[in-house]
Amino acid sequence: MENKITALFKIKYPIIQAGMVWNSGWKLAAASSNSGILGLIGAGSMYPEVLRDHIKKCKKATNKPFGVNVPMLYPDIENIMNIIVDEGVKIVFTSAGNPKIWTSWLQEKGITVVHVVSSLKFALKAQEAGVDAIVAEGFEAGGHNGRDEMTTLTLVPIVKEHIQIPLIAAGGIATGKSMLATMILGADGVQIGSRFVASLESSAHQNFKQAVVDAKEGDTQLTLKELAPVRLIKNSFYNQIQDLYKTCPTKEQLKELLGRARAKKGMFEGDLEEGELEIGQISGLIHDIKPVSKIVSDVVKEFEAAKLEVCKTTYFK
Repeated sequence: MENKITALFKIKYPIIQAGMVWNSGWKLAAASSNSGILGLIGAGSMYPEVLRDHIKKCKKATNKPFGVNVPMLYPDIENIMNIIVDEGVKIVFTSAGNPKIWTSWLQEKGITVVHVVSSLKFALKAQEAGVDAIVAEGFEAGGHNGRDEMTTLTLVPIVKEHIQIPLIAAGGIATGKSMLATMILGADGVQIGSRFVASLESSAHQNFKQAVVDAKEGDTQLTLKELAPVRLIKNSFYNQIQDLYKTCPTKEQLKELLGRARAKKGMFEGDLEEGELEIGQISGLIHDIKPVSKIVSDVVKEFEAAKLEVCKTTYFK
């Protein structure tokens, strides 16, 4: 399955495991890389020295390429970038910030840089900044999202039409069929997040993993657009947000309700009522918790079968 993405990252399959806060520790990243895809450590929920420890453990657990995902809205960004360089990480995914700030600095040190965007406007800015590839993420995705609510199947072909660098699709992708669909639309590879939350190697709390498995259609919602749009499983905390919205709250009131460490409380500590439970709409299609190797194998097998079926279908003859 060789293409631009497998060549860029030196991996077997054009699949990236998303670097999600509180879910993507070294065990998930190493297992992903050992399965033939690109594993990412999620730096957004880690203090600098915690990130260093995860990188060191990941290097011991795999001899395959892996990277670090860095949301640039989080603090200690300079320390995080210096640790990435010190530890010899060769791939960095950036998001939630201006790619011009770090792209050249990282590339000068031999690091491949990919930037996550939610619109054509930001895709063009990332290409202008010189990134090596772009992740176009539709609003179906979990975690922090774009404000425009562009779906993946709309965003990918729009971005593809205007950029010349490799394109990775993200948002609502958890199966081989959805992988094929986005690649038919122009993506060179896919980034998968929510499916890997419900894996044995994910660092998420077991309560949160089970909540993902139990989620049904309509159980997630994009909210808190005034701060940083985030897709959440509906729970007590989500209901508190909706009640507050009825009063036409200020940003300060929303921030006060959000408080600190809500995501940690929900995803890492397993508080399903007062925690922030970030997951994508595709959770409605996730029905079990299984090893990363099995997830990757299933996606690849379904992708190949779907591709063969498309070739056989009379609609395409």
